[in-house]
Amino acid sequence: MAEVITMPRLSDTMTEGKVAKWHKKVGDKVKEGDILAEIETDKAVQDFESEIEGTLLYVGVEEGGAAAVDSVLAIIGNEGEDISGLTGGAAAPAAATEEKKSEEQPKAETAAPAAAEVPAGVEVITMPRLSDTMTEGKVAKWHKSVGDTVKEGDLLAEIETDKAVQDFESEFNGVLLKQGVEEGGAAPVDSVLAIIGPAGTDISAVGAPKAAAQSTEKPAEQKAEAKTDEKAALAANSSSSDRVAISPLAKKMAQDKGVDINSVQGSGENGRIVKKDIENYQPAAKTAASAPAVSAAPAAVSFVQGEDTETQNSQVRNIIAKRLSESKFSAPHYYLMVEINMDKAIEARKEINSLPDTKISFNDMIIKATAIALRKHPQVNSSWAGDKIIHRGNINIGVAVAIPDGLVVPVLKNTDQMTYTQISASVKDMASRAKSKGLKANEMEGSTFSISNLGMFGIETFTSIINQPNSAILSVGAIIEKPIVKDGQIVVGNTMKLSLACDHRVVDGATGAQFLQTLRTYLESPLTLLL
Repeated sequence: MAEVITMPRLSDTMTEGKVAKWHKKVGDKVKEGDILAEIETDKAVQDFESEIEGTLLYVGVEEGGAAAVDSVLAIIGNEGEDISGLTGGAAAPAAATEEKKSEEQPKAETAAPAAAEVPAGVEVITMPRLSDTMTEGKVAKWHKSVGDTVKEGDLLAEIETDKAVQDFESEFNGVLLKQGVEEGGAAPVDSVLAIIGPAGTDISAVGAPKAAAQSTEKPAEQKAEAKTDEKAALAANSSSSDRVAISPLAKKMAQDKGVDINSVQGSGENGRIVKKDIENYQPAAKTAASAPAVSAAPAAVSFVQGEDTETQNSQVRNIIAKRLSESKFSAPHYYLMVEINMDKAIEARKEINSLPDTKISFNDMIIKATAIALRKHPQVNSSWAGDKIIHRGNINIGVAVAIPDGLVVPVLKNTDQMTYTQISASVKDMASRAKSKGLKANEMEGSTFSISNLGMFGIETFTSIINQPNSAILSVGAIIEKPIVKDGQIVVGNTMKLSLACDHRVVDGATGAQFLQTLRTYLESPLTLLL
C-alpha cells in the first residue's frame, strides 16, 4: 500500500521547505534509512531519510522547488501500484470528508476516555505537555509498534513540540495495544497518545470514535492495511539491530554535547551506550584540531568585467534576512566596547596546550569566561517576552558559524558546566558539520546568549545584530600586539577588543557594563575562573 511522505517540519519556525537535491528518482528502490532528499529549511540544509521501504512512485516537489510543511513531498509504494487517487486530487477531498466527520463527533472525543471505559490493567497515555507554550504535539517517530512489549523506562516515541523533539518514555509495563496518533501526525495536549495493557485485552470501547470513523472502510482494505502495518512493524524490528543501541538519557546528553554516538564505545549490556559513556567520552584527535571556531568565509562570486550576474537567494539566506531585520528594528540595540589585556590569557593557553592531547583556542577561553560571567549577571542571560522578562535557567551559548548560504548559530548547551576541552571539541565538531550541512535543527535552538568572532580575519572591532530571543551578543575582535602603558611605562602588549550589543528593554547600560567588567577580569586573570 502506497505511503504519502509529507514535507517535514524540521525546525520550530519552519513553514515551508525547499528540496535542495533529490537523491532518488521516480522508479528507484528505496530502503529504510536511505537519503531521499536534502531539505533546505529556514536554518540549515538537512538530509531527509526514508522511514519505509518500496519504490519511489511520485515526487511532489521538483528539485529547487519549495512547498509548505505537511504538503505532499513524495509517494512510496509497490512498483506499478496505482496512485492516481493520491496524486489526482482525491486525497484532499478525502481528508476534508474525514475532517467533517470528526467535527460531527462530540468534542469530548479528543479528550482521554473516562475511567469507567478503561478495562482493568489498561493504562491510557495522553499527549504530554512538554513545554509551557505547547498546545499540541507531533509524533516524530514511534519506537514501539502495536503488539510490542513495553517496559517502564522504554522509549515509546519521539514527540515534536513547538520548541524541540523530545524522547517520551513509558511509565508502565505491558503491551502496546493502540497508537492514538500516527507517526508524523499531531494531536492536542491531553488527547490519547497510546494505550498499554495486558496482551489480548479488548479496548474497543476505549477510543471508540476513532474506530467508528475507520469502520467505513471496506473489510478488504482493512485487512490489506493490517498486513501492511504488520510488515512495517517487522521491517522496523529487523532494522533496529542495525542502529546504535543507546539509552534515551545518553542519547539526549549526546545531542546536547554534539557527540557522534557512532564513535562512542558502549559499556552497557550488549554494548549499549549509557550515561557514563557520554560523560567520559573524549573525542579522538583530528587533523582539523586547529580549525577556527568560525568557519572560513563563503567562496567569492566570480567576477566578469561589464557583466552583471544574479544569485538566487536560498531559503536560509531569506530567513536570515527576515530574522535579522526583525531583530534590528524591533529590539532597541546599544553597544558597549572594552579593550582587554590578553598577555596572561596567552600564557595560560600555552600552559594548557602543553598538556598531552590538549588543544584549545582563544575562542574556547572566551566562551568559557563568558559562560561563567553570565552566572554572575543573569539579567544578561534573559529574554524579552512582551509583558515580562524571562530569566533563563540554563546558560546555552550560541556560536556564530559562517557557511556559504549565510550564518548559522549552533548552540553549546549548559556551557558553564563544560570544560575547556569539551567546549573545544564541541565547537570544532559543530563548525565542521555546519559547513557540510550536517547540523540538526535542535542543535541550533535554545541559545540564551551568542558570540560572534571575526578575530581570525584580522578584524579589530565590530558590532553584531542580536540573535533573538537573546538579549545580547558579544563580538570578538583580533588580538593585536601594540604599545600599551603598564605601571607607568610604555611596553609591548597584546590587546583584544570586545563589543557587547544589548537589548535596552532587558539589559540596562550599567548591567551590561558590569558584565563586561567581570568578563575582563576573567580574561585578564584566567585563574579567577577557578574561584
